[in-house]
Amino acid sequence: MTVHATARIVATRDGGLPVLESAGPLALRRTRADGAHTRVTVVGAMSAPLGGDRLAIEADVREGARLYVDSAAATVALPGPTPAPADYGITLDVGDDAELRWLPEPLISARGSELRMRTLVRLAHTARLVLREEQILGRHAEDTGSLTTRLTVHRAERPLLDQELSYGPAAPDGWDGPAVLGGHRAVGQLLIVDPEFEKHPVRPRQLAETAVLTPLAGPAALVTAVAPDALALRRTLDAALHGCGSI
Repeated sequence: MTVHATARIVATRDGGLPVLESAGPLALRRTRADGAHTRVTVVGAMSAPLGGDRLAIEADVREGARLYVDSAAATVALPGPTPAPADYGITLDVGDDAELRWLPEPLISARGSELRMRTLVRLAHTARLVLREEQILGRHAEDTGSLTTRLTVHRAERPLLDQELSYGPAAPDGWDGPAVLGGHRAVGQLLIVDPEFEKHPVRPRQLAETAVLTPLAGPAALVTAVAPDALALRRTLDAALHGCGSI
């Protein structure tokens, strides 16, 4: 049996959560605030996503709101009762003078799984965003499943970033070659969008042997990194976030 479920969050300027709607394996919990941010933690209520599942999270951060979303544990993509791939969609809307920190735990692609994940972000002109994505290709000492991720970001209704990555048996040849992963099995990126970058743009630079920071055509910075394991990847991305001196 497959699961179709959509969880929803609406955050307002006064710190309220007029909508906090869990669904299926996606349990949303209001947790202790992180500074000025209202905090929501995604708790996995069951094993998911499995093959054939259709899961989604929608977050609407309204004008002036501050929202921090994390997760209680890693998300593990597993084989399911059908050969169909699982779909996981995330849609994030951030209004003027609003701020979203989207910092979940990693996504682990287990052997035999197939997951298609899409994240769509729509930002108002004065919105701020910190978004982290981490993919771990296989559990300990196992091969990866098939994983395709797409991140699309619009700011003030104009494209800011649109990229797609594929790994595993269903990916095109060369996905794990020296020009892509070079033997690493942890992949991540950190996107920071802040209007302050219009006055003080970041400069491109290498952050580590396998991590770089790139300014985007807009008030944004993108960090991309590969690492041998999840811990090394997180350390690299955390150092990048602190080094940017942003939100």
